[in-house]
Amino acid sequence: MTAEQQETGLSDKIAATVQAYIDGLNTGSADDIVALFADGATVEDPIGTPVRSTRDELLEFYGVVTGLDSRSATLAWTRIAGDTAVFEFTLVTGTGGMTFQITPIDIMTFDDDGKIRTMRAVWEQSDLTQV
Repeated sequence: MTAEQQETGLSDKIAATVQAYIDGLNTGSADDIVALFADGATVEDPIGTPVRSTRDELLEFYGVVTGLDSRSATLAWTRIAGDTAVFEFTLVTGTGGMTFQITPIDIMTFDDDGKIRTMRAVWEQSDLTQV
């Protein structure tokens, strides 16, 4: 297999993982989402907050989203280069009769199996709006 074929294979794996991540935000459980991460993966969401680095921390973090009354994630675009994906999506959530929307940009790096090694989300509190 050539280096170009290997990169294409990884790119396909990354694209599939990004889509599975969005699907998990839509209808999956915290376990489903965390299964997309490699052992020892880190999440910094948003950038500047404490990095989550254990499976329990990731389950707790994604459990907040998957435990909401409603949630809908829509992928806007994705760019992949090497072991890195950058993508924008809109997440609309509902709880307690209120609906919130945020459109973060996520930066993820991946291992050779297409598992997420690092996730950093670009957004700030003012980006979270009530709709």
